[in-house]
Amino acid sequence: MSQAPGARPSPPSVYHERQRLELCAVHALNNVLQQQLFSQEAADEICKRLAPDSRLNPHRSLLGTGNYDVNVIMAALQGLGLAAVWWDRRRPLSQLALPQVLGLILNLPSPVSLGLLSLPLRRRHWVALRQVDGIYYNLDSKLRAPEALGDEDGVRAFLAAALAQGLCEVLLVVTKEVEEKGCWLQSD
Repeated sequence: MSQAPGARPSPPSVYHERQRLELCAVHALNNVLQQQLFSQEAADEICKRLAPDSRLNPHRSLLGTGNYDVNVIMAALQGLGLAAVWWDRRRPLSQLALPQVLGLILNLPSPVSLGLLSLPLRRRHWVALRQVDGIYYNLDSKLRAPEALGDEDGVRAFLAAALAQGLCEVLLVVTKEVEEKGCWLQSD
């Protein structure tokens, strides 16, 4: 596989899915879990379980192209014995016990464009952050390759910048044990 001039190859140990349709929630799940565990079909099945009597499912796009909501992500993680804990943006990021967190999934505003034309609309986009071999990575499916964020300070700086822009939600992906004990949170 050839690299674009000036592009840095990502480490082969980092799993990264690229954006397809409106499947950023599926890509974020697989990227944070570092393997392909979910597909559009699996996400659609979760939607059906969440709203079995709905003709128009409220947990995905009407067009069937994805655009899954947080309920699908949470149900997918629960099915694996994991949990998603919402990060309260009012807390200082220094209270985030990163070693207890498997990964993070962010929901960010994303500009809408048609080719080169940027529209005055904002959609929501799911992005995964994960540590691999001691380095945190931005595994946004819109990126060509994973973006190294560095150590804990690097990921905290990334989170601070994302939260400062507003309209950003952060989910901590943790084990059930970590969720129950609340040890994803540390005192300052």
